[in-house]
Amino acid sequence: MRLFLNPTPIKSILPSPSSIRSLFSSPCTKPPPLKPSLGLPPSSAITMATITKSTSIGAVADGVEGIARRFWIKFRKEATMALYTPFVVCLASGNLHLDTFRQYIAQDFYFLKTFAQAYELAEECADDDDAKAAISQLRKDVLEELKMHDSFVQEWGSGMVKDCSLNSATVKYTDFLLATASGKVEGVKGPGKLATPFEKTKLAAYTLGAMTPCMKLYAFIGNELQALLGSNKSSGHLYKKWVDNYSSEGFQASALQTEDLLDKLSVSLTGEELDIIEKLYHQAMKLEIEFFCAQPLVQQTVVPLLKDHKPAENRWLIFSDFDLTCTVVDSSAILAEIAIVTAPKSEQSQPENQIVRMPSADLRNTWGVLSRQYTEEHEQCIEKILLADKAERFNYEGLNKALEQLSVFEKGANSRVIESGVLKGLNLEDIKRAGERLILQDGCTDFFQSIIKDEKLKGNIHVLSYCWCGDLIRSAFSSGGLNVLDVHANEFLYENSISTGEIVRKVESPIDKVQAFRDILTTRRSEKKDLTVYIGDSVGDLLCLLEADVGIVLGSSSSLRRIGSHFGVSFIPLFPGVVKKQKECVEGSSSSWKGLSGILYTGLLRRDFNGLLLAGCAKLGIAFYAAIIPNGGLSSLSYYMSKIKWCSCAFTGYCCRYFVGWQFRGNKLYGLTVTGSDGDKFLQAIS
Repeated sequence: MRLFLNPTPIKSILPSPSSIRSLFSSPCTKPPPLKPSLGLPPSSAITMATITKSTSIGAVADGVEGIARRFWIKFRKEATMALYTPFVVCLASGNLHLDTFRQYIAQDFYFLKTFAQAYELAEECADDDDAKAAISQLRKDVLEELKMHDSFVQEWGSGMVKDCSLNSATVKYTDFLLATASGKVEGVKGPGKLATPFEKTKLAAYTLGAMTPCMKLYAFIGNELQALLGSNKSSGHLYKKWVDNYSSEGFQASALQTEDLLDKLSVSLTGEELDIIEKLYHQAMKLEIEFFCAQPLVQQTVVPLLKDHKPAENRWLIFSDFDLTCTVVDSSAILAEIAIVTAPKSEQSQPENQIVRMPSADLRNTWGVLSRQYTEEHEQCIEKILLADKAERFNYEGLNKALEQLSVFEKGANSRVIESGVLKGLNLEDIKRAGERLILQDGCTDFFQSIIKDEKLKGNIHVLSYCWCGDLIRSAFSSGGLNVLDVHANEFLYENSISTGEIVRKVESPIDKVQAFRDILTTRRSEKKDLTVYIGDSVGDLLCLLEADVGIVLGSSSSLRRIGSHFGVSFIPLFPGVVKKQKECVEGSSSSWKGLSGILYTGLLRRDFNGLLLAGCAKLGIAFYAAIIPNGGLSSLSYYMSKIKWCSCAFTGYCCRYFVGWQFRGNKLYGLTVTGSDGDKFLQAIS
């Protein structure tokens, strides 16, 4: 079990006592309010600091960030899902069937004509000369894009533009767009009934709200595909001209101009009116993705993985780690804080008929000693493993043997925790309440539910965890309606629902985890063909990740990558990996997913692998978190970051070791001050 003070800062998260108290208080209790103090003891309290230009991330007060950017962040999950649609994957690979591309160009031609018409209607409604000029320019850009489509027609021999019938997805978006531009929006007056120029400007804003996500999405896809081409310029990509167009500076500028214009037109609108724009934005995003999904493919594709699933022949097994793969905080921190805040004070007498507990102050000190010892020895163990000769190619046997050292260490650390008595006296009901209130990563519950509810799939989900208390895991998932997950973890021993401090050891180490993984496959062996997917985030998951057919790494654990790379493991970003598979699929090479290939796929956010597996079946969110080590202590911004829905900084994967201060104004993060070399890297990464 990883103690909460481990060598990877992004995984080192200690919640405040006030947060823990709320976790196992009555269900109706509200989560802790946003506040500058994390409730840590005075010795590790965070000092508020003045934010300077040289050290601040930057003020993000009201009005600085426009709604276009906020909406893009909020609904970017759908944009990412668009990358994994079969059409975009085949286009990215360069082997999209030419007839399919011609059909797409024909549909897109009508699509762009509608865009030009909508811009014209929006221009008529705008009452500001600058806004009118900007909309006029955007309309001219669309007309230029239509001319570009003529060149596409000539280059790819598509003579069907004028005669092609529209598919339902094209009709849905174009009808929606024209209806919006005409004022046919719920609760909005039509142009003929608009009495003032200001009311007309609102209609122009609504129209831009329905157009902006399309422009932004194409710019996003263009950049993603250009990044792939940039790494292999000599490939002679069939659709390079298309990619070059949508990744060009001109198109990127048009997309940005559309966002700026939406911000300008929305600046004086009420909250209710901004809600209307948000709904229009989201609807447009979904319709655009439906447009990609509707393009007819006549070729084999590798996405989604579940597209050819046959329950009679195939069996899908999804495996997942728990701590910081599914959760925002490490479960050891939760259990320790429950013990600390429920322990008696030194002057309090304890009932004779109950397990004798350590006073809270002594318990906190003991826990701190255990944590520091764990951190130091874990780092030493990792460094010792890396002293071995670096493998020239993937060496699973060498890796397995090396991780036996880490397994011995993990079991020894657990023995120290048991012997210390810090886990004595925890009430089972407190643990369950904490599990019910435990914050899971955005999208985690939805992802698992989408698999369980899929009648065709009939997939099994197994959670493999070092967690000391399986009851905490089961409670965390049951609160989200996930009672059917198989949990494989350690367990507390209880006397009359009170923990004795002993742990029933089942899964303590990387070796235990991979053995549990193998046992599940063996004991449930059938005549069906298995496809196994493992999702993890730490070095303890390495063996399972590699033995699974598809191993997906979340986050950016340095120890996982260092040890994996040392033994020849390749880490490939998920989307480029999928595109590579698509190329192999068409070129006749084996495109099957196999375990022990030495390849792991990196996806920082759950929406990536949801796209790989289900191609948009689940509604996923974005998880932002940062782990900070202040003055030798620990604190967490994870809870607070989860409340800042519009925050533009993707903290996942970046961290700093030296934390000086931070401030909130209302419920807005105003600034973050960091020092030290790691802090500088953090600022550069998110600036």
